[in-house]
Amino acid sequence: MRLRALLDTDALGLRLLSGADELDRTVRGVMTTDLRDPSRYLNGGELVLTGLAWRHGPEDSEPFVRILAAAGVAALAAGEAELSAIPDDLVTACTRNRLPLFAVDEQVAFATVTEYVVRQVSGERAGDLAAVVDRHRRLMSAGPAGGGPDAVLDLLGSDLDLHAWVLSSTGREIGGSGYPLPAAVRAELAGAQQAASRTGRPAPHRVAAQGGRVYSLFPVRAGEGGTDIRASVLSDWFLAVEADAGEWPAERLDLLHGVTQLIAVERDRRDAARTMRRRLAAEVFELVQGGAPPAEIGARLRAAAPVLMPGVAGEPQWQIVVARVDWADSDVPPGPVAQALLEEALADPAAAGPEDADRIAVAHTEDKAMALVPLVRRPSEGADGADGAEDAEPEPLAAEQLQQALRGPLSRGLGEDGRLTIGVSAAVHSPEGLRGALEEARHARRVAAARGGRVCVAGHEELASHVLLLPFVPDDVRRAFTARLLDPLRAYDRRHRAELIPTLEAFLECDGSWTRCAARLHLHVNTLRYRVGRIEQLTGRDLSRLEDKLDFFLALRLS
Repeated sequence: MRLRALLDTDALGLRLLSGADELDRTVRGVMTTDLRDPSRYLNGGELVLTGLAWRHGPEDSEPFVRILAAAGVAALAAGEAELSAIPDDLVTACTRNRLPLFAVDEQVAFATVTEYVVRQVSGERAGDLAAVVDRHRRLMSAGPAGGGPDAVLDLLGSDLDLHAWVLSSTGREIGGSGYPLPAAVRAELAGAQQAASRTGRPAPHRVAAQGGRVYSLFPVRAGEGGTDIRASVLSDWFLAVEADAGEWPAERLDLLHGVTQLIAVERDRRDAARTMRRRLAAEVFELVQGGAPPAEIGARLRAAAPVLMPGVAGEPQWQIVVARVDWADSDVPPGPVAQALLEEALADPAAAGPEDADRIAVAHTEDKAMALVPLVRRPSEGADGADGAEDAEPEPLAAEQLQQALRGPLSRGLGEDGRLTIGVSAAVHSPEGLRGALEEARHARRVAAARGGRVCVAGHEELASHVLLLPFVPDDVRRAFTARLLDPLRAYDRRHRAELIPTLEAFLECDGSWTRCAARLHLHVNTLRYRVGRIEQLTGRDLSRLEDKLDFFLALRLS
């Protein structure tokens, strides 16, 4: 806004004392100060309001005004409440330094002037930024020349002082302005966005996150979408703005809607770029499942390397991840939902760009998705390639870490009727191992499906344990087996408080060692022998026999 507009606003009651020739200056902000030297808080273009508390005598006016003029402020407005009239020495100093000077009537609060200036400046910036957003949207619709959404997010920060981030359904930061959001906050915001989408609440969604900060969430709708929100809620992007949009004017809400449309264009473009990787994944998995020779699979992987691993030299290791999303009473096909989810969940959050983040390739069948994940060597810290330092070995995906990363943000999107189960294979070094890796991932997903919880992930390491067998024991067999062995002990414990069950568990964990078990339970060995004898008497088993020890061990695990 121009200084002239301030003078023409009767409600402000400002009187011009100096600088009639400077009224076309632009006001970009407002600041109230009574510091002798406020320069470190000035950026230029401000209307500075002061109560003159810094002035102790006529000699103070010239240094103060010179500081303001050097900082490039638009004008000075001095209140009359303290001195009743603006001192002549201040008028003279402002005239000498070509700094417009206004007198603020004692009946007018500085807050009134501040509110007016902020409202006018913010409205003009929003209008200018809306035009920029519209221009970027047109450019991005025509091609990549618009520069992506990051430029507009930066403008939100610089012009409207709004910190904003584009986040995925898993809480991954895709773009943003301002400081990086902590992982816990990103997960919390992702869960809140999915919960709001599931219930159909109108956007923006207000969230008070950890640390007391308030965020407004705007969904990003890419493509045509479907009628059932469950088809996209686990893979949608959204815009998180650190502000409470509840009292925003319609113009600013329309501006943020334009920003989400711009981000949706970028999302559509990235989805289109994933089409090639999806086709490559489908071809590789078709060869693996069809029993093709390893040489043929290897040739296909080498041909796909420029797409899956642009700019990466050398042979990668591979992992396979299998996922399934199950909904109760839903016609939503689970395969495509799991595919879009894996593409978001397995994207590399530390990647330098979208090409690096999207190295994984995901195919889907009717009921599940299968991801082919290349593990490439990363440059060792401090290695410049000239001293012979070797690159760091790739770190495989860990099932436990994947579960921790997904459980928080996705559980609310799954709601009460959805379930996500994932299996992760071991890393393999050659095409010969891909068939075994696919079987590992499939079996691991079945182990995950046998557990409770909305999000369950199991890894290949669990396939070498008895844990693999236990979940598949039918419920009636499980109940009969455990009841036959343990119910007599439980009944005895209830009647006599003998602690036979804890004694049995400790005895097995100590591999039948009397001394170690007695020390753990703080018992005399003779007392321990008495309890073990009572267990054998009640169950008809002999704890010196391996078969009976194994039966008790499994019964305790199944119970």
